[in-house]
Amino acid sequence: MTGRPPALSLTHGAPATRVLGLGSTQPDRVVTNHDLAARMDTDDQWIRDRVGIVERRFADEDEQVVDMAVTAGAKALADAGVAPADVDTVIVPNCTMPAPIPNAAAQVADRIGVRAAGAFDLNAACAGFCYGLGIASDLIRSGSAGQVLVIGAEKLTDVVDPDDRSTAIIFADGAGAALVGPATDAGVGPVAWGSAGDLVDMIYMRENRYIFQEGQSVFRWATTQVAPVAMRAAELAGVELSDVDVLIPHQANLRIVEAIAKRLRAKGAREDMVVADDIRYSGNTSSASIPLALDHMRAAGTVDSGDVVLAVGFGAGLSYAAQILICP
Repeated sequence: MTGRPPALSLTHGAPATRVLGLGSTQPDRVVTNHDLAARMDTDDQWIRDRVGIVERRFADEDEQVVDMAVTAGAKALADAGVAPADVDTVIVPNCTMPAPIPNAAAQVADRIGVRAAGAFDLNAACAGFCYGLGIASDLIRSGSAGQVLVIGAEKLTDVVDPDDRSTAIIFADGAGAALVGPATDAGVGPVAWGSAGDLVDMIYMRENRYIFQEGQSVFRWATTQVAPVAMRAAELAGVELSDVDVLIPHQANLRIVEAIAKRLRAKGAREDMVVADDIRYSGNTSSASIPLALDHMRAAGTVDSGDVVLAVGFGAGLSYAAQILICP
């Protein structure tokens, strides 16, 4: 090689990004606390008191992660009024694909009609959607992508021991999606993210088959360490906590959700800030929980277009991430 290497050209994308549309889906099968009590030593009040769940949705044997992701993703495109041909990248955060190859994203893109898409899965467990949303926004702002479909999709019933009371009462199935596109004014803030790999043994796959979590340790960590991440996301976006209309923590446990909200209110968040409690009727759906909750709240009228939303995900890894977004 002689001489200096050529100067590389760098593309510049949109000045900002925004969530353009939302979509979600859940299996038809509703599983109540009474249904679980028929199988294991538990009861409705015990479950409500500890995790706040009333019921959850379980997928049928032939309903897979890819199937749910396709449905949620197609709904997000329809909500945004965007054709599949106008999307060039698909990201599917998940941790429950039955095998690492092939990934979900390429299959999902093809079935939705997004041809020749950049397509990849992302595993940050329950923080996955926030990781995916942050990456989507940065891809668009850098010029590497035009419109990005982010779909959190999980079939946790495939990796939960149905006789393990500590996990079988919590986890469920579903998918939630957001289409991210270019904007003049910012509608997705910078992501505040990180990890605590020294705590990896709190949540892992037992015998490479079933989820195990040290419930009390996870609870203590989440109720003390997650709120500062949410505050950092607001700071990065130039938003005061008092500006936040809606808080959507990962729907891990209602007591954790309420503890995070309490800490944020003590730091300046409003008393009338709406706090997601989708876990009551959806259970913990890992990377799907934040977009599922947002889509459900919008449909119920508890969240309006233009509301300032603070989303924060946290889970196995331990991985965590948060950002401010404007509800479409």
